Amino acid sequence: MKASAIIPSGGALALALALAVMGLGPPAFAQAPAAFLDPALKPDARAAALVSAMTLEEKAGQLKHAAPAIPRLSVPAYNWWSEGLHGVARAGEATVFPQAIGLAATWDAPMVHGVADTIATEFRAKYVATRAANGGSAQYRGLTVWSPNINIFRDPRWGRGQETYGEDPFLTAEMGVAFATGLQGDDPTYYKTVATAKHFAVHSGPEADRHRDDIHPSAHDLEDTYLPAFKALVTRARVESVMCAYNAVDGAPACANTALLANRLRRDWGFSGHVVSDCAAIADVFLPTSHGYVKTAEQAAAVSIKAGTDLFCGEFGPDKSADIAPIVDAVRHGLLSEAELDQAVRRLFVARLKLGLFDPPARVPYFKITAAENDTPEHRALSLEAAKASLVLLKNDGLLPLKAAPARIAVIGPNADSLDALVGNYNGTPSRPVTVLAGLRARFPGARIDFVEGSGWTEAPRETVPDSALKDLKVETFHGLDLEGPATSTEAAANARFSWGRPQRQERQTSMRWTGTLVPTETGVHRLSVSGEGGYRVIVDGRTVVDAWTRASDSAPDGQVALTAGKAHAIVVEANQSGSRGDLRLQWSRPSRGADAAVAAAKAADLVVFVGGLTAKLEGEEMSVRAPGFAGGDRTSLDLPAAQEGLLERLHAVGKPVVLVLMNGSALSVNWADAHLPAIVEAWYPGGEGGRAVAGLLAGDFSPAGRLPVTFYRSADQLPPFKDYGMAGRTYRYFGGEALYPFGHGLSYTRFAYGEPVLEQAAVKAGEAQGVAVDVTNSGPRDGDEVVQLYVSRDVAGAPARSLHGFQRVHLKVGETRRVRFALDGAAMSVVAADGSRSIAPGSVTLWIGGGQPVSRLGLATAAGVEARFVVEGSAVQLSR
Repeated sequence: MKASAIIPSGGALALALALAVMGLGPPAFAQAPAAFLDPALKPDARAAALVSAMTLEEKAGQLKHAAPAIPRLSVPAYNWWSEGLHGVARAGEATVFPQAIGLAATWDAPMVHGVADTIATEFRAKYVATRAANGGSAQYRGLTVWSPNINIFRDPRWGRGQETYGEDPFLTAEMGVAFATGLQGDDPTYYKTVATAKHFAVHSGPEADRHRDDIHPSAHDLEDTYLPAFKALVTRARVESVMCAYNAVDGAPACANTALLANRLRRDWGFSGHVVSDCAAIADVFLPTSHGYVKTAEQAAAVSIKAGTDLFCGEFGPDKSADIAPIVDAVRHGLLSEAELDQAVRRLFVARLKLGLFDPPARVPYFKITAAENDTPEHRALSLEAAKASLVLLKNDGLLPLKAAPARIAVIGPNADSLDALVGNYNGTPSRPVTVLAGLRARFPGARIDFVEGSGWTEAPRETVPDSALKDLKVETFHGLDLEGPATSTEAAANARFSWGRPQRQERQTSMRWTGTLVPTETGVHRLSVSGEGGYRVIVDGRTVVDAWTRASDSAPDGQVALTAGKAHAIVVEANQSGSRGDLRLQWSRPSRGADAAVAAAKAADLVVFVGGLTAKLEGEEMSVRAPGFAGGDRTSLDLPAAQEGLLERLHAVGKPVVLVLMNGSALSVNWADAHLPAIVEAWYPGGEGGRAVAGLLAGDFSPAGRLPVTFYRSADQLPPFKDYGMAGRTYRYFGGEALYPFGHGLSYTRFAYGEPVLEQAAVKAGEAQGVAVDVTNSGPRDGDEVVQLYVSRDVAGAPARSLHGFQRVHLKVGETRRVRFALDGAAMSVVAADGSRSIAPGSVTLWIGGGQPVSRLGLATAAGVEARFVVEGSAVQLSR
């Protein structure tokens, strides 16, 4: 169809002129249909008017995440891809909050809502600051946020579990609703930003197989565990966007899955927003190395759109491109009707209209946000409060809080002064990051603090070799992966470093050789290695120190070599891309940073603070890590890496008190530490202010109240195989063994007592609500927060041991009592049968209300709490799906 070239009078003309003032012209929307310009109309009608004026090719182009401009309709380009998991990500400096798993550990939904609202403010600030003159947005600087990740962290081996809110469907739903509503705002007309619930559905590793796995969850597990959080975000949070997953479910790729998208999501739950694919997931639909569900790219485009996917992220063509030809050809060859394509495009423009991107700023309250409202002191203060709230005191034999400031502290471990350990993954860049080392130095200014890394995450501690230690360096580049033929270029270099596959994510199929001299500042045995992906070799004084030429690795073995301070040692570094896209860096471990130096520092100290754990360079999304206990971004062992545990044992043997601070995104089986060390703190990836929060906890500036959103198992041997998606034997709801630390566990510096619970009714009819209240008293020596948890147990086939159905984080002064109330709807008493049906059956219901679960293990006290019982009467009531 031809676009209308008529500029109407009245309101639409005024709107066009207002848009011109915004810089969205000239001529600003002069050729757009009048109905599209009219903010008095519903977004659906406005979007339909615009789509009716577009050509087939223009429509197809809008399904790309980097949607091109349509100049003749004065529609600016828009990049849909923005990340906001725990702060504005990949867009420069921004406030970095605790990683999602840390936010879950706060058990504070109002705080999480406030965090998301702040993140949305910073997205608006960056959008205003970077928007093009014609209104276009760049990648990571738009207003469509691909968060939160509400997949269930069913197995602690999954590397992306750090991005989730833990293992429990109820906790995940409550945190997800709080986060999504915070992102989208409370204006009745416009979104602050668009939230995206991902990855729909059942996705939770392994990372290496996510493009091929076809998962067949039982009907029980699908309804009981994998879908409740998605339903909550759709029906309660009214989330505008859902991202479909890479994996297939019951034979159909998630992004081409009619049962999931058309039936469950849209028909059963009433979802009216848009569905975006995970990046390159549409290509997985047809590629024979992935699902091979259909044969061609145009068939993949057709089945995905027909099932309900509206937006294609990343490449989806046969040559890994994002060319629109498969979409256009799908229509021209009759695989997809143009009406079906129109529906997808309309949904996308509805989202942009609801963001106010085509309306005068005066009509959109969120355009009052200025570029200055990014990374403000107030936002960083909220990050600090969230970090404090996220910290979980796992063990304390009375060492904490410290009774007095130690005169001398030895700070040891790979995460003590690590920016990576603060930010996790899908992160922004904190402008003033406070590591644990920096936090301790600021909090204990009168103490002598000695820092020795002592250990790396999985090997000796590493750091990038500085430019000053490399002399007369030159780099040769070769075509091909094995240094074949003459060099295609030779030039001087400051260091052996390179970024493969950048600025585009391309495979260059190249290899490189750096040649020069290495002049160390210390005498002794050094360990040399290369960080990043791809193959590499390191040769010193003619001897091959490391040969990892055919081994893609983030953590390949170090090579030991004796070096003399001030002496020029000949060095050659060779590397190939081998399909990688990471950053290559020459690294070394100097003698002064090793384990012996750490033990010496411990001997001279009054207190040892070991800051260890993991990093997003070891656990994360589809990585090429090759180190003991890790594979592909996932973990094969839950143990603290051997290099760290070995050093911990040596430090403990010194005889000084040792506090273990863990920074990680998943559960660690710290069995030895639990048995031998006096205090253990779980800090997660705590964000830009994390070091300040940890130091405050050790000093006793506040009483910790974080609770575990996941079970800490004693070993991976307690779990079913990682690729088994059945929930039997997993999570606190179905795990029958003894955990190291149970879900919901967390210690305090004070104590709490619970009064007798008061039920609204002794019996309820099936489907009726029930209320319960309990008095909670701070009976300890200091003010503090208690996380009051409500668990429901039913002795009915298919029911878990217990399920969380309520929680409140409350602050109580010493001696203060507060009545905490919970309202249970009928669904809280329901149980899922083997066929996936959910019903409320008659019979007894047991409630536990306390500061944790009513479980204990040898040496770990049961959380304070009380039990109540009531009866459900009448016939069973079946609930809708």
